[in-house]
Amino acid sequence: MKPRILIHTVVFAPDGDSTAYLYNDIALKLQEKGYDVVVLTTTPHYNIVEEEVQKQHLRWKVWGICKMSRYNGITVLHIPQKKFNNTFLRLLGFVYWHFISFFVGLYIGHVDIIISPSPPLTIGLLNVLFAKLKHCKTIYNIQEVYPDILKLKDGLVLSVLKWMEKKVYNRSDAVTIIDKLYYDVISSRMKDPSKLRIIPNFVDTKLYHRIDWKQILNQSTFPQSDSIKLLYAGNIGLAQSWETLVYLADRTRDLNVEYIIIGDGVKRGFLEDEVRNRDLKKVHIMPYISRDLMPAVISYSDASFIFMKPEMDGCGFPSKVYTIMACEKPLLILSSEHTPLFNFMKDIGCAKLVTETDYDKQIEEMTIWLSNVSKQELALMGEKGLSVIEANYTTEKVTDLYVALVGEVIGAM
Repeated sequence: MKPRILIHTVVFAPDGDSTAYLYNDIALKLQEKGYDVVVLTTTPHYNIVEEEVQKQHLRWKVWGICKMSRYNGITVLHIPQKKFNNTFLRLLGFVYWHFISFFVGLYIGHVDIIISPSPPLTIGLLNVLFAKLKHCKTIYNIQEVYPDILKLKDGLVLSVLKWMEKKVYNRSDAVTIIDKLYYDVISSRMKDPSKLRIIPNFVDTKLYHRIDWKQILNQSTFPQSDSIKLLYAGNIGLAQSWETLVYLADRTRDLNVEYIIIGDGVKRGFLEDEVRNRDLKKVHIMPYISRDLMPAVISYSDASFIFMKPEMDGCGFPSKVYTIMACEKPLLILSSEHTPLFNFMKDIGCAKLVTETDYDKQIEEMTIWLSNVSKQELALMGEKGLSVIEANYTTEKVTDLYVALVGEVIGAM
């Protein structure tokens, strides 16, 4: 009988989220290597791309409780979930998902190993309980460091989360992190740091590569021009400094620079209001598009931008960095020097890194760079990024590391 792996995650196909894409590929690699894979997740709610939802039909398995779909032959169980704007409803939905997924997880029956990503930290705690009940192993994958990312003050909530973090790290059979800086933080919180592994995220280079966008994109929406086009595609959320983008666009309104933002999130309304009120005609905001079109959109741009808020330092790594580099495009990045993002990018030469903490100086440094950089220079920077991706961060290379870790953990049973 094949060893059975349960992937327990808040997002999975057909949700259009970066973590979903990551775990889609991990699931496929494990299936390819002979494992029986089943996924326990939510219904699409995070970044809904209708084309993807239509491809992967969801039907009720237990009406009102659980839906089921098939992803390339893999059984996927979906607990209904919505992306509420109201904080109380969001919290209620979060609790509901944990409660229902616990009983659905028990229904799944025997598994040999459970793999899950953070966030949320609570999913790791649930899997520790599953492991005890099912007599199986667990691997916990840290994508963002909780509770650090919440920036909470000392109190009951922080104490509970720290207790939870300690239980998850020490009761899991293996813990993976995506960067050396994470290793330094997490290893000090574990009784047995030998269980800790560095496995970076990765990019599907068969999908993400530089292509002739003119054959794919609607040129009324993506017109050809000689302007430098800066792209952001993803969640328009609280982790990014959208104020920086607004003031930079205002300062550079007379330069031959355009800004393209594709996505949705809690800060989209703020961004749309600022663009309208300031009459920023060179800032274009668009809804999410199909993942299949993203290589063309990235190829259309000259560079991408990522402006991180200082309070998010050290707590996350935007996986879109890999897809941008795989498409041979450089980046304009605002981040402090003490982050996984800076640590990864500092020696590659494919990004303009802005670490200045003074707000006005940040804008001034970016404006000067945009005033002087040429498309030829940007193309050379993009080539450097691609070479690093091809050497170390392809789907094939990194998913093989997950397969090896699964084999090691199961072999220890």
